[in-house]
Amino acid sequence: MSEVEQDNTREERIKMEVMVDAYDEQERAMGWYYYLEDRLSFPFPAKWISRNRPNARKVTVLKMSSEDDCSNNMFVEVLYREGELEDVFLAQLSDIQPLDPDSTTEEAIGDWHYWFERGYKF
Repeated sequence: MSEVEQDNTREERIKMEVMVDAYDEQERAMGWYYYLEDRLSFPFPAKWISRNRPNARKVTVLKMSSEDDCSNNMFVEVLYREGELEDVFLAQLSDIQPLDPDSTTEEAIGDWHYWFERGYKF
């Protein structure tokens, strides 16, 4: 059982805006993909906190990754800079903490984090 307490407002929004008319795993994944793509205001600054890298890295979230990349999990493309060097990486959206997001971006990422942390699957 999940340690994240059920949030009925989020549950209803996810049901009516993300999962509406989604009958299988692929449709649920694409429901999430388009919900997030429509609501995230790209680009935005964020912290990238990964299990593999315990220290948060400041990044710029550029866009959603491709639909194909997001068939099993939601990924975003992030720009990471270190000194003169910069590179673009794929990051799981569940590892992204936006810095000072607009309300729509904050709500959408919060919805994904909630769904992911509750242990729900496509």
